[in-house]
Amino acid sequence: MKKVLIRIAVVLAALFVLSLAKDMIIKGVVSTGVRVLTGLRLNIRSMRVGVFKSLAAIEGLRIYNPSNFPDPLMMDMPQIYVDYDFGSIFSRKMHFEELKLDLKEFVVVKNRQGKLNLDSLKVVQAQKKLKEKAKEPSKIQIDILELKIGKVLYKDYSKGGEPSVKEFDVNIHEKYENIDNPYALVSLIVVKSLMKTNIARLADFDLEGLKGMASDVLGRAQRLISDIETKATKKAQELIKETPEVLDKATEGLKSIFKELQTEGINK
Repeated sequence: MKKVLIRIAVVLAALFVLSLAKDMIIKGVVSTGVRVLTGLRLNIRSMRVGVFKSLAAIEGLRIYNPSNFPDPLMMDMPQIYVDYDFGSIFSRKMHFEELKLDLKEFVVVKNRQGKLNLDSLKVVQAQKKLKEKAKEPSKIQIDILELKIGKVLYKDYSKGGEPSVKEFDVNIHEKYENIDNPYALVSLIVVKSLMKTNIARLADFDLEGLKGMASDVLGRAQRLISDIETKATKKAQELIKETPEVLDKATEGLKSIFKELQTEGINK
């Protein structure tokens, strides 16, 4: 009987530790990675990490402007799905088999001092050093990126009073392959957000420099038809169902153990 109880404790503890450890590790990797690439503050509302699947579903990732901008929010990403290689977390090169980004809203702001929030992004600040960075060993590998961009806003406070606001429905849904440069990833998001607008001209922002950084990736773009369901989407749906499935399996296992315990007691 004592051995059976120990088995129960070990099974439950192992499941708990595995789930908790993966949650903490993946959330830490995502938070640190976004912060390093953008240099900005961020918040994640919730995250689900598969216990037995290498998939993370992130909800409510928001990237915020520096404190000297009147609008707090720069980017609102309600959903991100990551199909990753767990072993690569402990290596020098993070490997994503598929990354799905849903950028609902991107807010470009010029404050009262005439400063642009885009200039706060590390990739923009580091443009002069990008050629040197490109020669460094790659620290990321994204096999497939699915990028959705909804709306882009431009708010200009530089003339005082209420801001001049322009809204653009970009509605991009595209797929990219083989991204091995983190700077190219951020550049791609900014470039695709602004290409269908006149924000770069209105804000006097050098978009061409970022286009050069993302040129290789842009050349491999594949437009997605809206009804195509990618591997990440399918796995995300599986992940939503996974928690009750895991609990069911654990319950069945515990029932079996308790039945064994009960039989053991009867035989005594």
